[in-house]
Amino acid sequence: MKPIVLITGAAGLIGQYMMKSASRWAPAWEARGLARRDVDLTDADGVRALMASLNPQAIIHCAALSRTKECEQDPARARRNNVEATARLAELAHDIPFIFLSSGEVFDGRRGWYVETDEARPINVYGQTKLEAERAVLANPNHTAVRIVLTAGASSGGDRSFVEDMSRAARSGGTLSLFADEYRCPLPAGVIGRALWELLAQHRPGLYHLGGQERLSRWEIGEALAPWYPELKDRLLSGSSKGYRGSPRPADLSLNCDKIQQLLSFPIPGFRSWLANRATGGADLWDYPLA
Repeated sequence: MKPIVLITGAAGLIGQYMMKSASRWAPAWEARGLARRDVDLTDADGVRALMASLNPQAIIHCAALSRTKECEQDPARARRNNVEATARLAELAHDIPFIFLSSGEVFDGRRGWYVETDEARPINVYGQTKLEAERAVLANPNHTAVRIVLTAGASSGGDRSFVEDMSRAARSGGTLSLFADEYRCPLPAGVIGRALWELLAQHRPGLYHLGGQERLSRWEIGEALAPWYPELKDRLLSGSSKGYRGSPRPADLSLNCDKIQQLLSFPIPGFRSWLANRATGGADLWDYPLA
C-alpha cells in the first residue's frame, strides 16, 4: 500500500491543484484530500480522531482563512483557523513530514524582493496569524513552511483565485481599479503544486519563498490577463493605493526564490512569460503542462 499524504484545504484553489496533480508528480503517494465537509480543523477532538484513523505519513497544510478582509473583521476566527489549527496539526505530525503554506503577507511591503532571513513585520491580521503559525511549525526542525503571495488558477466553484474575482466583477458590468503602485509576484497554482510535491519527495525541511520571477503591479497583472479573459476588456482602470481606506495592504511583496529554486527540477516562471508560453486557455491555463 502507498503511504498516505493528507492535503488540507482540498476544496481550496491550491488544494484542488494538489489533488489533481498527485498522480502526475507524486505517484508514490496516496493523496487524501480534506475539506471542511470532512472535518473542521478547529475541532481538536475531531482532528485527533481523524489523524488516528488515517495514520498519514505526511501532511501538506493548505487550509486557511485567507481573505484579508475577513481576518480583519474577525481576528479571533482568523487565529483559530490560521494559528491554533495549524499548531495542532503540526503537533500531531511531529514525527512525519509537514509542509505548511504561509504567506508573503508576513512582511510590511516597504522594500520587496524579500529573502527568507529578512525580518517579518506584518501589518494586517492575516499576516500576523501566518507568522505565528510559521513559528509553531518551524519549532520542529523536520517541518517546512513555504511563503507564497498571489496564486492564479481556476477552481471548481469559480470563486477561489484573484483571477476569478476579477473575471466575476467584470462580468457583472463593473470596472476594476487596479493599483499601479502595489507589487506582487504571482504564480500559477499548477506551478505551486508541482513545487510542493518535489519538496515532499526531497524532504528538505525549513523556510522557503515561492513566487513568480516577475515583480508586477496589480495593473500590469490585469493587462497581462486581459487577452486571456475577454470580459476584462475595457473594464480595467489604473489606480493608486494612496488614499485607500480598506484593510492594510503591503505595497511590495515580491519574493526572492533562489533558495527553493536550487531544489526544484524546473525553473520557476514569471507570470507574463508563463502566459506567453501557454497555447490553451480556461482551467488548463494554470496547470503545469507535462511537456
